[in-house]
Amino acid sequence: MFFLLLLLLFIVVAAFACWAVSAVVPRGRVTVARSVILLFDIASAAVLILGRGLVESDGLFVRMGLIVMAMVWMGELAMSVLVTIVRLVRCIYRRAQSVDDGDVHDPERRRMLKGAMLYPLIAAGSSVYGGTVGRTNTIVREFDVPVDGIGDELKNFRIAQISDIHLGPFYSLDDLEALMKQAAQTKADALCLTGDIFDDDAINEEAVKLIDRHADDYPQGIWFCYGNHEYFRDIVQTNRALRKTRIHVLKDEKAQVMTSKRPLYFAGVDYPHPRYAFEEIEARSAKRVFDGIPKNAVTILLAHHPDFIDDGAEHGATLVLTGHTHGGQIGLFGVSLVPPVFKYMRGMYRVGDTIGYVHSGNGSWFPYRLGCPPEIAVFRLTGK
Repeated sequence: MFFLLLLLLFIVVAAFACWAVSAVVPRGRVTVARSVILLFDIASAAVLILGRGLVESDGLFVRMGLIVMAMVWMGELAMSVLVTIVRLVRCIYRRAQSVDDGDVHDPERRRMLKGAMLYPLIAAGSSVYGGTVGRTNTIVREFDVPVDGIGDELKNFRIAQISDIHLGPFYSLDDLEALMKQAAQTKADALCLTGDIFDDDAINEEAVKLIDRHADDYPQGIWFCYGNHEYFRDIVQTNRALRKTRIHVLKDEKAQVMTSKRPLYFAGVDYPHPRYAFEEIEARSAKRVFDGIPKNAVTILLAHHPDFIDDGAEHGATLVLTGHTHGGQIGLFGVSLVPPVFKYMRGMYRVGDTIGYVHSGNGSWFPYRLGCPPEIAVFRLTGK
């Protein structure tokens, strides 16, 4: 199903680009330009769909090739969007000025083509940025979480969150080590990993050991819940590796972390399987994990899927940390530009007295980010 959707996406982008290219190149070269676009997109689709093993490869040449392909696709899409916007604006302007399309002569078209050269330049710039700096430059975002009646022990308690690393061709062990060092610099009391971390069986065990070596950086521990991609891989292998570490795995479980005027609990839900019973399993997991937690507790719920924000609110969670969406990977002014396929897509939400957060992710299975950088989110508990 995934590869069918990918193929459909290629077809749409290729058709869009073939339509838009007429605004960028002279008439006599349009056919050649369209042929180049189609050949590249067809070849790219064939490489990914017929050569699925390439996606799993950690070879530098293969990795760079996939990144370049992603940048070209996004460049095509960006150019097409720019052309569409400009053409709509020109159409509206001409209608307002009562100018007949038949009045447009070749000299005006030549002037338009000179200005249109900006389209591929802007598209190329955005695609190169999104495939390089945009997807690798991790930022730190800090948030205050006001909580009523917490004791002095919990005031200024700091929780760091990383999510959706997707170890594999676009996120190496060296990248993971750099991320862990950057997270440690936040001086957080606890680190939460909200799923889709271990996504490559060849290096998952070593990644578990690497994260465990940083356990001393967090006085109140490292806490982890599973995402769907852990289940796409050898979950038994990952479980076995995690059991040998100091990483706290929360699989429909909870643990009291600190005793205070209001006790602090970390709770975590498993990723609901199978998909057709998602909502039923989601509700059971939430109920199971909150049973036994005192009503006055400050509860931090870890969940990979953002739908659990509503479940956390229903059961009185203080803060729900989620991921899964990658924030859409394309955004503007902190808002995702990707169609909202999830109720909660990116950033901070408030549901009743509960604060929910959807992490933008640290890695990706598609190597491109624009206006949605990888992040380390840090939450500080404060009194009201």
